[in-house]
Amino acid sequence: MTLAPGGVRSLIPARIDRLPWSPFHTRMVIALGVAWILDGLEITVASSITDLLTTPDTLGLSSAAAGAIASVYLAGEVVGALFFGRLSDKLGRRNLFMITLAVYMVGSGLTALTLGAGPGRLAFLYLTRFVAGMGIGGEYAAINSAIDELVPARYRGRVDIAVNGTYWAGSVIGTLGTLLLLDVVEVGIAWRIGFLIGPVLGLVILVVRRHLPESPRWQIMNGREREAEESISFIEHEVESGGRTLPSVDDSKAIELRPTTDIGYFRLLRVLFREYPTRSVLGASLMITQSFLYNAIFFTYTLVLGKFFGVPSESTPIYLIAFAVGNLVGPLALGHLFDTVGRKKMISGTYVLSGLLLLVSAWLFEAGVFTAVTQTIAWAVIFFFASAGASSAYLTVSEMFPLEVRAKAIAVFFAIAQCFGALGPVIYGALIGDGSEPTRLFWGYVLGAAVMVVGGIVAWFFAVDAEGRSLEDVASPLSARPAHVRAQGSAEP
Repeated sequence: MTLAPGGVRSLIPARIDRLPWSPFHTRMVIALGVAWILDGLEITVASSITDLLTTPDTLGLSSAAAGAIASVYLAGEVVGALFFGRLSDKLGRRNLFMITLAVYMVGSGLTALTLGAGPGRLAFLYLTRFVAGMGIGGEYAAINSAIDELVPARYRGRVDIAVNGTYWAGSVIGTLGTLLLLDVVEVGIAWRIGFLIGPVLGLVILVVRRHLPESPRWQIMNGREREAEESISFIEHEVESGGRTLPSVDDSKAIELRPTTDIGYFRLLRVLFREYPTRSVLGASLMITQSFLYNAIFFTYTLVLGKFFGVPSESTPIYLIAFAVGNLVGPLALGHLFDTVGRKKMISGTYVLSGLLLLVSAWLFEAGVFTAVTQTIAWAVIFFFASAGASSAYLTVSEMFPLEVRAKAIAVFFAIAQCFGALGPVIYGALIGDGSEPTRLFWGYVLGAAVMVVGGIVAWFFAVDAEGRSLEDVASPLSARPAHVRAQGSAEP
């Protein structure tokens, strides 16, 4: 075969996809997947101690100033996803998942050092929360890209969904850690230690990540043939050291690539909405709908328990643990079905089913059937399915676009989702009010149910059957197509 000038012919994608599962993959997933645990831990800790920061023993913030901490953190996530997402496509997955974790550790660690007095106190607090958010937002783009590119195709769905679902493991850790701290440590010190839990865990993971290779797919795409061969050889050696014999790879599976230049966000939008219009609609729909529902329920559940069921604030963490466990178990239990039953059926099924269950629970809530315990059980069941669906949204946007723009595409849809998701707590907070009008919240739940069902319907029509398929087969690299094909528009099947 004659290569085009500057072209590269590679078997690396096929070599990755033919690998069996091994201790290397387990180690890699643990080292990279901790990003979601850290995010869940960070948000839970911050939410749990926000009220404490208004007391004289801590920072003595006003309620408004303390409430804005979460908004600043989420804004940092959006900026971090967009900023580091581009760098991940330009500089590599490994470089960025080291940098973004370090940025998070610095931001959260400095939060714990916020002084209790002085005019710059609030500015310093907000700045450190923004920096911590940037680190976690950057993690989403770099880590999803790395996991999808390093995990063999037949395992990609279950692994990605399980990893995204571990956000709720972080939530449980954060809740238990906060309860323990507040019980045994003086409050003026406890809140500072709370913000140090994540950085301490991150320091351990940073050491483990140092021994992970760069994505060979990214290296070969950027013309680094020698480094790509070293990386894939390292991975194959790790797998074979466990006693596995690797089959040879059919030369017909090689792909021809031409290393590309960096693609900015303006060109990215052209790629997404000109070449992949239906996939872009799918990605936006799945990310927006799940973000709206999650933010609406998660950030107001304590208000519902307190206003409608009379649960004291000191008891709400127990209910959160039950809610979080349901969210954690769902992706772990259902994840493999996305690789076996298929993406389209499982994505649309989890979205529609969670929406319908929320509709039923809304009717029971308005009828006054629920207690605080049964309401929490209902949420746990609903989000058992919704959590798997939400995780599949991240999987979808990370696997259905070309490698050259994968991290930036994840960043764009993540940012869009966060912006729309921010509307949820505002709307539902207003509907909850003083807890005297359950009918208003009933219609809010109906809205949330409808939003999820719409997401499921869009998935049924537009979802890509990516199960078991190589990433290059799901979305051919831009550099693998002849120039005249790229110029003519849509690349969708």
